[in-house]
Amino acid sequence: MKAATGALRETGRLFALALDVVVNVFRRPFQTREFIQQCWFIASVTILPTALVAIPFGAIVALQLGTLIVQLGAQSFTGAASVLAIIQQAAPLVTALLVAGAGGSAICADIGSRTIREEIDAMEVLGVSPVQRLVVPRVLAAMLVAVLLNGLVSVVGVMGGYFFNVVLQGGTPGAYLASFSALAQLPDLWISEVKALIFGFIAGVVAAHRGLNPKGGPKGVGDAVNQSVVITFLLLFFVNFVLTAVYLQVVPAKGS
Repeated sequence: MKAATGALRETGRLFALALDVVVNVFRRPFQTREFIQQCWFIASVTILPTALVAIPFGAIVALQLGTLIVQLGAQSFTGAASVLAIIQQAAPLVTALLVAGAGGSAICADIGSRTIREEIDAMEVLGVSPVQRLVVPRVLAAMLVAVLLNGLVSVVGVMGGYFFNVVLQGGTPGAYLASFSALAQLPDLWISEVKALIFGFIAGVVAAHRGLNPKGGPKGVGDAVNQSVVITFLLLFFVNFVLTAVYLQVVPAKGS
């Protein structure tokens, strides 16, 4: 019973912090310099790993779907199936996992170290809002970088899928592109970017929440970093399921 109460309390604090972040986004002064620095930092630690992960990810999706579609006798739809899977599902998830694993852990460690050094308490005594000064720029930076990296992953994944489908599986470039244009639609790209935006927000808020509430000194900061990554991963997959289910119900498939 006590564990369940503690979990509910932590969930409430997380949602309260998310609401505080949304409210403080519109308060002035906006920390422009901090926002730019955090964007550069998160991008610098995630661009290369994201691109390297996107190549084999796109290849795996293309190879697996290509083999399955050949067995079903629908080779002409290989391009559409692989590209839609990459854009709608793989790209946002890969982006979010890298942003949470690399950028989110750094955010949590930074804020957690400030907390145990009592810098957060000092800011509150001086009347400075830690959420507005530290959390908001980092969350917005995670959201912006996630959206941009999602485009990078989509391009790299589609190119990797095209290469492996055409070169390794003997597909034709014309059929690959024709099936993609026949079944794909612009809302598929929009839902991908919306997912990346929401995933970036979740990663930033969870990292900041755990960083503001470490337990047990320096060791607690390390534990908070691990917890933030695990919690973010669980939330990402749940939110991805909800968004995908809503999208498939609201937006009709092209050609249906």
